[in-house]
Amino acid sequence: MTALPDWAQNLNLAPHPEGGYFRETWRSDVTIPQAELPSDYTGPRNAGTAILFLLMPGQQSAWHTVRSAELWFYHRGGPLVLEIGGERETATAHLLGADLAAGEHPQLLVPPGQWQRARPQADQPCLVSCVVVPGFDFADFTMHS
Repeated sequence: MTALPDWAQNLNLAPHPEGGYFRETWRSDVTIPQAELPSDYTGPRNAGTAILFLLMPGQQSAWHTVRSAELWFYHRGGPLVLEIGGERETATAHLLGADLAAGEHPQLLVPPGQWQRARPQADQPCLVSCVVVPGFDFADFTMHS
């Protein structure tokens, strides 16, 4: 395991299957029945979920899709390049970060079913939160190797 920065030591993060480190911080007690969801959901889902997600310099998340909408929120570290697109080859790069004058955004939305991947832009770790609505379920996750 890559040594996490001092400020991340107490976050209780674990390796994420797509790369980086994470910890689920919230899973809604409200459940949406399958009948109320679009037809491509295979069962009921929590109304929403949230994770902390940390990428270290040189790491990136694997190309993946999530069936639900995913909001990314910047917290700390260097800016994060978040690539989003209907197809991996035509993805558009966005910057998640605190420097609004440099074109960085404090939050970004990945629409449902869009390919995405993330990587630190600089030689600094980056801590974000991701909120998924309807809530994240691995049945709704596709990762490209």
